[in-house]
Amino acid sequence: MVPSPLALLLALGAAATAALAEPLRFVDCGSKDGSIQEVNVSPCPTQPCQLHKGTSYSINVTFASKIESQGSKARVYGEMLHVDIPFPIPEPDGCKSGIQCPIQKGHSYSYLNKLPVKSEYPSIKLIVKWELVDDQDQMLFCWKIPVQITS
Repeated sequence: MVPSPLALLLALGAAATAALAEPLRFVDCGSKDGSIQEVNVSPCPTQPCQLHKGTSYSINVTFASKIESQGSKARVYGEMLHVDIPFPIPEPDGCKSGIQCPIQKGHSYSYLNKLPVKSEYPSIKLIVKWELVDDQDQMLFCWKIPVQITS
């Protein structure tokens, strides 16, 4: 049986989409109250991620909670020369970023957010460090990836 052109197109589209959302190699930087299962940055087909100025990137982190928490808050940093520089994100509240609160022990969650790369940022290589803390300010997750900000 010969596949239809539509089936081929759908298969190619699915393969291309999957290539944009490959799970990233990341460094866990202190997840205490949760365990990271997967980190996706889209689009980021290769590492280090090329982050283009004036573009927003989708972040999806799948993690399992080891604790109960009423809420969660994200903190994002650009790490340069082992110094963490706070990086503003549009929505720091984890409960408004795909996580159904209260967070329950033993449950898995998909945290979804955006990483906007402003035009005025310098073209530079750095490490993105993304933390999500519970209501006791303990790490539900913390991950790092290398990035290159480009024009």
